[in-house]
Parts: sequence; C-alpha cells; structure tokens
Amino acid sequence: MTKITCIGAGSYSFGLSTLITLLQSEVLKGAELALVDTNQESLDLISALANWLNSEWNSGKQISSHSNHKTALKGSDFVISAIEVQPREKLWQQDFELSQKFGIRQPYAENGGPGGFAHAARNVNSILEITRDMEKDCPEALFINFTNPMHRICYLINEYTRIKSVGLCHQLAMGYAMVAKALAPSYGFEGSEEFLSTHADPANELPQRHMAFLGMENFKITAAGLNHFTWMTQLQDRKSGEDLYPLFRHHWSKLPGSFEPLTRKIFQSFDIFPIPGDEHLGEYLPWLSCSRTCPWLKYDLSLYDWAYYDASRDRQWLKITADVNNQSNPNQYQAHSEGALEIIEAMVTGEPLYWEAVNIPNGNTIPGLPANAIVEVPAVVDRSGFHALESFAMPVGVLSLLQREVATSQLNIDAVVQGDRNLALQSLLLDPVIDDIDQAELILDEIITNNKNFLPQFIA
Repeated sequence: MTKITCIGAGSYSFGLSTLITLLQSEVLKGAELALVDTNQESLDLISALANWLNSEWNSGKQISSHSNHKTALKGSDFVISAIEVQPREKLWQQDFELSQKFGIRQPYAENGGPGGFAHAARNVNSILEITRDMEKDCPEALFINFTNPMHRICYLINEYTRIKSVGLCHQLAMGYAMVAKALAPSYGFEGSEEFLSTHADPANELPQRHMAFLGMENFKITAAGLNHFTWMTQLQDRKSGEDLYPLFRHHWSKLPGSFEPLTRKIFQSFDIFPIPGDEHLGEYLPWLSCSRTCPWLKYDLSLYDWAYYDASRDRQWLKITADVNNQSNPNQYQAHSEGALEIIEAMVTGEPLYWEAVNIPNGNTIPGLPANAIVEVPAVVDRSGFHALESFAMPVGVLSLLQREVATSQLNIDAVVQGDRNLALQSLLLDPVIDDIDQAELILDEIITNNKNFLPQFIA
C-alpha cells in the first residue's frame, strides 16, 4: 500500500489542490494519506474535508491526521511538502520593507533580493528537521517540494541530506498563457484581449487561466533554466510538431507595448524568450532597483497584494467550513494538478512520464552551471527517478545571469546551514538588488534580527 505524507496540508496555494487530485486518483485507490499541519485548526478542517470527500467520492483512501510530521513519516513512500513559516503574507511584506529603510527597492522580494534570502533562511531549519527525520523513518521516500524559493530549498535537501527530492512549480503556465496570447490571431483563440498581465492580481486570474489552458492544449514549450528564471528554447505545435518560434516572434512584436514590457525588453536584448512573466523575472535581474530611473514604474512591476491574499486565505477556510458542515455539493471541489499526482502515479506504476518542468540537480544538463545546481528542465520520471532527455546550451549572457543566481542562492543556504555570517554577506553582495557593501552588512543584521526566532544559529 502506498503511503503519502502531506506536510503543510493546509497550504493555501498547494495543499487543497494536491489533496483533491490525490483523492480523485484511481491508481492510488487504497493508499494512505497522512495529513500534517502544525496549525491544529487548519489540520482539523482539511482533515474533515478529506474524510468527507473520500466518502462521497468512494476514493478508497485511508486518511490520518498529524500535528507533527514525526508521527506521520514512518513507512512513507512519498512526502509532499508545501510548508511556509507563518504568517506568510506579513513576513513577505516585512522582507520587502526591510531594504527600503536603506533606500533599496526590491522588485518583488519573494525569491530573489534580500527578501529571497530571508524567505529561504526562515525555512531552512524546518526543512532540515523534516528531511533528517525522513532519513531515519523513510529513507527511500521521495520528497516533493512546493516551498519557495524553489531552487534554494531543493539545493538544501540535495546538498545536506541523503533524501531524494524534486521541486514542482506551475509558473510554466504563464509561458503558455503568453504564447497563446501572441499566437491567438493565427489560431483563432478568443479572450486573448482580456489577458492583460501575468501579475498576481486577482483580476488577472481567470484570463490567465483561460489562456494558459489554451496554450497547454495547442503548444509544446521546452524551457530550461532556474525556477522562476527559465527560458523558452523550443516552441512547437503540440499536434503537428511544427516549429512555431518564428511565428511567435512575429506575433509577439505586434502585441501592445504595455503587455509584459520587461519580458519584451529581455527577449529583445537576449534573443531568447523568458518564461516567468515580469514580476518573477525581475527578481533575478540587476537593472530593476535603481532609485535614479525607478524601473519598477517604467516596467509597471506591481507588488504582491499581501492584504488581499491574507484575507483570501481566511475566506477560503470559511467556505470550506460551511461546505463540510452542510456536506453538500462535493463535486464543486475540482483542481488542476500541480504535478505531484502524476509523478507519484508514474513511480508507483512504473509507466514512464514526461513532465515539462521539474527541479532536479543539474549534472551536466545545462553546461556551465555547477553539477549540484538545481535546474528546472523537462525530464522523464520512472521508478528509478528523473532523467533529463537533453542538454541545454544557454546563450552566454543568459548563462552568466544563471551562474550569478546559482552562486547567490547556494551561498544563502550554505550560510544558514553553517551559521556563517560571512557567507551570508557574500550571498547578499552577489545579489543583483544590492549595490553597496556597507548597506549589505546593515541589511544582513536587519534580516537576522527580524528573523531571530527562525535563525538561532546566527545569534551569539
């Protein structure tokens, strides 16, 4: 019997969608789902939902609930993690505002910049505790990671534990949405004019999703790089195999200049299309924080709406509470898979699966990056693991940007694991947001002070 442990089962972004897809799997009928969340209220609610849907759908899963991963791990074949140190939105806003004290404006502050450093650092000790307990209780289990910053967290697991891991992210969907918008005139897609931006604005959600599904249905993107920093190396018609990159270039040039202006500028400058969309892309570039030219205004780089998504989380739980209490309309719970289900099914059945974006150790998949860098590439998964089918020779300019981000992120993790302030400072000094060595030291002190509860290794 397959056992799947879901840590952070109450996650707003990934917990619910992952649970629904696992419950709906016929392949995994009879599997045990161990739901883990340190927030007892969230755990009780998501467990009640799981038991209700399991019964209504005749899913045949065995469900258990755990407020600590230590009681759940034993015998696990797969461990899915979507943990975040809470309160997520308030800490993210804190990370953004931190550098403003020193006159530095971060593009987004989630995965790159000082905010990315702090975000990763807060999660290190929790992830290490889980994976080191896995080494004792389920050493052969696959750790499926959804926690950001993705390639930093996956590097932590790969470098400092013996646990096999993979990182999954849905950002490739934004690439599909942008391609579908550009090629809408040739393919007759409707609704492309309503898709105005990849930004994390609630008003964008439905048009984004619509265009992303059209893109995934009709096209095949091959992309390589780092999570939230990938680049489209090939674009084909999914049915005929026709090379669509030339047609895409032509139609992209006809789109309004207000649509993804940063992506447009980078595509023009480096002659290869960046996948993530403007907000995530900007985190890794050294030209988005200049107080003299204010590029965040020029490129319309909006921030995450922390208050909205904090409130949205509460609205979601209130709705689930009402649904569980009323036990009506279970079929309203549908979800698009984030990839964990397909990968688990492939490994359980032994049926090879091609997945378009997995975060795995580089080896020599992208020449010029360290072998232990965590790269996001397409790969085939089977019982033996993940296998990239080709190597990606990136343009020199893009490779240099990737190399810088790899070094920055690895120093970040190495510093936190070892409690080494000097390595931490080096990480910040390599970060494209930082432009002053003395300010970097002040920002580091501020990060450590603000996060002292999560970073005891730095407190003398």
